[in-house]
Amino acid sequence: MKQFFKFMFASFVGTLLTLLLLLFIAIGTISALVSMAENEQVKLKENTVLVAKFDNPILDRSPNNPFENFDFMQFKPNQVLGLNDVLKNIEKAAADPNIKGIYLDLSDLKAGMASIQEIRQKLMQFKASEKFIVAYSEGYSQGAYYLASVADEIYLNPEGMVMFKGLMSQIAFLKGTLEKLEVEAQIIRGPDNKFKSAVEPLMYDKMSEANREQMETLLHSAWNEMVTGISQSRNISVAELHRIANELALNNAESALELRFVDQLVYKDEMLDILRKKLGTEEDDKIQSVGLAKYTNAKVGDETMSRNKLAVIYAIGEIGGGEGSESTIGSEGISRAIRKAREDDKVKAIVMRVNSPGGSALASEVIRREVELAKAEKPFIVSMGDVAASGGYWISTNADYIFAEPNTITGSIGVFGVIPYLGKMFENKLGMTFDKAMTNTNADFIDVMEPLGDFQRKKIQDEVVAIYHDFTNLVADTRNLTQSYVDSVGQGRVWTGTDALNIGLVDALGGLEDAIQMAAEKAGIADDYRLYALPEQKDPFQQIIAGMTGEARAKSLLKKEFGTYYAYLEYVEKMSNMKGVQARLPFYFTIE
Repeated sequence: MKQFFKFMFASFVGTLLTLLLLLFIAIGTISALVSMAENEQVKLKENTVLVAKFDNPILDRSPNNPFENFDFMQFKPNQVLGLNDVLKNIEKAAADPNIKGIYLDLSDLKAGMASIQEIRQKLMQFKASEKFIVAYSEGYSQGAYYLASVADEIYLNPEGMVMFKGLMSQIAFLKGTLEKLEVEAQIIRGPDNKFKSAVEPLMYDKMSEANREQMETLLHSAWNEMVTGISQSRNISVAELHRIANELALNNAESALELRFVDQLVYKDEMLDILRKKLGTEEDDKIQSVGLAKYTNAKVGDETMSRNKLAVIYAIGEIGGGEGSESTIGSEGISRAIRKAREDDKVKAIVMRVNSPGGSALASEVIRREVELAKAEKPFIVSMGDVAASGGYWISTNADYIFAEPNTITGSIGVFGVIPYLGKMFENKLGMTFDKAMTNTNADFIDVMEPLGDFQRKKIQDEVVAIYHDFTNLVADTRNLTQSYVDSVGQGRVWTGTDALNIGLVDALGGLEDAIQMAAEKAGIADDYRLYALPEQKDPFQQIIAGMTGEARAKSLLKKEFGTYYAYLEYVEKMSNMKGVQARLPFYFTIE
């Protein structure tokens, strides 16, 4: 028997070691493939067309994760490009003598409205090079068409259509779900924070009047920006665009052609023939092309390394304590990055790119303090992305200057707290009861198995009121406004970048590159600097190991199974995991 267990144990250990060895070989192989793909210099031939296909979500910063969109079927990496590299590559292409034009493939655009705005603006600058831009799609979403409208010519599949109907925002309400589960959401909001509606899905079954008012204002502002841009590019009046949207006049490809939304209806093979004519090649010649991601590794001109650094700090995701990650803002991690830039003598200016719906008020204040210290020593400029609201606005307040895109969602100056009462659910649904022993009168403060008492609720309400006072006072001091005025535009209300400029919450409309240019000018290094991105991204090997955790695999599986509805699961999870008083975007919503 001893021999049996001896051999069995030896066999088990041998199998385990073999599996571990194979795992590390696989990781090494993937890392090598990714490294080769990232470092392989691209040499372009003359007469090349740059293909811009945005079928992966456009993040603010290109990820460093080898598993990000890795194609396991073909066992090769598909490089995911961040907005930073998208803009850089379009600018590089304008000066590249081998690039003759840009082909926009917009069948599946995945980007926020502010990101689309930045790309569109960069393409408008590209047109100054007198190189062509053409767009083609089997069907244009509203965001895709807004981007396509910058092109010299827009093509559409004969069986496709252009979606053009106006913007709609939809919010999911969970009040009925909680009632069925017998869960009570105990909600405390700041004084008169009627627009701070992150908690409305837990309280109501439809929008409050205040919420509807702010959403309609937000949507009209964003829609006006879109139709104005399309009107200017396509020479169609704004009034006519509204008529087309109201009447759903773009119901097929022929109507899109008739109403001048597109220039020609063609199939893909015909589109390729059009590209050949623009490139001056023969009918059967192969089209020389390069994808936007691959073009990152193309070298154009002489690249010199300046001693002067301009730090770009990416503050992306929800705000909480700790280190954070590629998709969340940790107060420790971002604070360390700001401090590192401040203490580095070679860093002459700092730009912080904020794309965040907010989160913990305490974590936001920790980050804001580091911004304040950095601003005292060197120029500090904020660039707001798709969202910079509540806590995202809080951490931006101390900057020298704030840029927002016209469609950036910002403001949301307000705070709230949510404490769930789960006692009834456990007792009536699961048959579980709880009892307790205490040393002091309020030792059970914030016990989710007991409802809040009046005294306890008042304690939390006082804290929320105090934090809202601090928030409005902070904005008043840093924006040179009165606190009463900040309260009037605050109360949790969200604004587009255009409206935020009009009411004094931001300084100018512009993107990341505008912020970088201003920071460089303020530091006196406009013609002599290099960008230095922070926080430093994790080593790819570390990210591979992190991606193999049970939690990462579970989230990946849920995303695959639930698709677009996964966002609602995320909302419930985030609301249940919140700690402390929150300064975050008023709600989860989608704009279509």
